[in-house]
Parts: sequence; C-alpha cells; structure tokens
Amino acid sequence: MSTLYQVLTPEGELATNLDGQLDQATMVKMFENMLLVRMFDRKSIILQRQGRMGTYAPFEGQEASQVGSAMALSPGDWLFPTYRDHAASIVHGQSMARVFLYWMGHMDGSISPSHLNIMPQCVPIATQMIHAVGTAWASKLKGEKKVSLAYFGDGATSEGDFHEALNFAGVFKTPTIFLCQNNGYAISVPFSQQSASKTIAQRAAAYDIPGVRVDGNDVFAVFMTIRQAIERAKAGEGPTLIEAVTYRYGAHTTADDPKKYRDQENVSEEWRRERDPIQRLRVYLEKQGLWTEAWENERLASFGEKIDAALAEAESYPKSRPEDMFKHVYAEPTWMAAEQEKELAQPVKKEGIPA
Repeated sequence: MSTLYQVLTPEGELATNLDGQLDQATMVKMFENMLLVRMFDRKSIILQRQGRMGTYAPFEGQEASQVGSAMALSPGDWLFPTYRDHAASIVHGQSMARVFLYWMGHMDGSISPSHLNIMPQCVPIATQMIHAVGTAWASKLKGEKKVSLAYFGDGATSEGDFHEALNFAGVFKTPTIFLCQNNGYAISVPFSQQSASKTIAQRAAAYDIPGVRVDGNDVFAVFMTIRQAIERAKAGEGPTLIEAVTYRYGAHTTADDPKKYRDQENVSEEWRRERDPIQRLRVYLEKQGLWTEAWENERLASFGEKIDAALAEAESYPKSRPEDMFKHVYAEPTWMAAEQEKELAQPVKKEGIPA
C-alpha cells in the first residue's frame, strides 16, 4: 500500500501508458485550470493582506489534486469541499465571485449554481465525510448514477467521523469517493504524530474497501484514479479511499505561521522546485507541441481579467449584516433566537464609551 501511483513524472515524462484515458484537449484544459486557480489563490492572499477579505486558506501546491479530481466528475455528481477546496469547486462550476463572497464573510458565498451539487465549504473537520456518505446512499436508493466526492486533509483521518463514514460506506456499498489530500501536516501536527500507520490508504483494509495511494502533484494520476473509482461506484461496487500525497507551499491559513513548526524555506522550496504540479505538466505539454510561453501569457492575461471581474462583482454585492447569522438556522425562529437577535440590535455600551 506504500506504492505511489504515478503517471506523469516531475520531469514531465510518462511513467505509464495512458491507454487512451486522456486526450490532448483534456490535458490542455487541466493546465489552464491549474493556472487559473493558482492565480486566484495568490490574488486572494493579497486581498486578505489588504483587509478586503477575512482569514483565507491557501492551497498553492495542491492544484493537481483538486483540479484532476474535479475534472473527473460529471455535472450531476456531488462535491463536498473543505475550507481549502475552492479550486475544486471553481473547476466543477462554482462562481469565483461566490468564492470571494465566502471569504468576505457573506453567507451567500455558499450558494452554488442550481444545476450543480456543490455543497458549502465545510469548516468542521471531517463532518462532510458523513454527509457525503448519506447523500451517496440516497443516490443509491433512488437508483441514480451519481457519486459523492468528499475532500479532506490528513488531520481529518484522526477524527471519529472519518472512521464512521468509511465504515458505513463499506457496509452499504455507497457510491462515495474519499479523497484525502495528505500534505503531511494537520496545521502544526505532522502525520507521524497522528497515526502509527505508515499511510492513510492502508486504512481502507479495515473496512474492506479499495485504498489507493497516488502522487497528488500528478494531475494525470489523480484524474485517472478518480475516474476508476467513479466507474466502480456507479457499477455498484462501493466506495474508494484515495490518498493523494501532496504539499501545500504556504500557511495553513493567513492567520498561521508555518515557520514555527516546519522547515518552510528549504522543504517548501524543494517541493516547488522539483515537484510542482504545474511545472511538470508544462514540460510535458511543451514536448507535445501544445505549449509556448506566448500562449501561456495570453491565458494568464485572460484569467487575470476574469478574476478581476469576479472580484468586482463580489465587492459590489450587498454587504452582509450581523443579524444575518440568525437566518437559515431554524425553519421557524425559536424564542431564544428571537431574543438574541433583538439583543444584538440594541446599542452596545462599552466601559467609558457612551452607547
């Protein structure tokens, strides 16, 4: 189980035969999507530093895991993202303006297009895994050919919800795909201090489901692995646990300082220099005559305009209000919630400051 499935090497060479599973148009689209979301991610960090967004969770370095997996889905499939999987949501069809709104603290940032099944970003660790299993079970009972893809990090595998989700999915053979992006740290805790197991994928054996360990910086390998899991799920063969081994270059969030618990300068730069997911695909595409620097610069200019337009849309959206927190909690407001909302509306009096 320690074997790492890889299709595209860091040097931009094929390590295994594609067997017709990827065409050139899809490869180019993968590259374009990774360029777009990396630009979006960097823009978001700048916006947070400028005070135009709240605390933000960056993902640079994990583009292949998110883009490759999301591109493998069909429009009707269910996507359950964490607070870091906005790249996957965008690729699956979520508006960039909505993602900006989410990080600006607006509840409408969680609204996805009506024709897509993209769940709101989940902040509690691992709870979305159980939701994904329930949704997949419902799809199975209805006879639908849909899968539920649950994203989570290595820290989530230390939660009880991880085990409950895999156990239930294994028993009822739900069409659920569990995708762990293992970047080695649950905030400041290294994986070696979370578990005695050598890999996350090996835990699948306890639930009698397939477990696959894949190079999470290889977009081809991620895409092909997810596709195989989807085929199994839609054929009624049940769930799959996938461990995508990757590395996030930056902080856990913009409120975090990774230099306090990991060798930020040397290790991050090594991953960026030798294993970057965009660079390895760039090299491959160039060898196939599908990439030039001028072509990429054109894409970057176009993506920059799209991101700026999405930001303008988000910043022109009606501002959220503190009392909005009481919406969508209960179908009918309880007396306690009504009292709290009324209290919130009263002027606040601080010591030494008139109300």
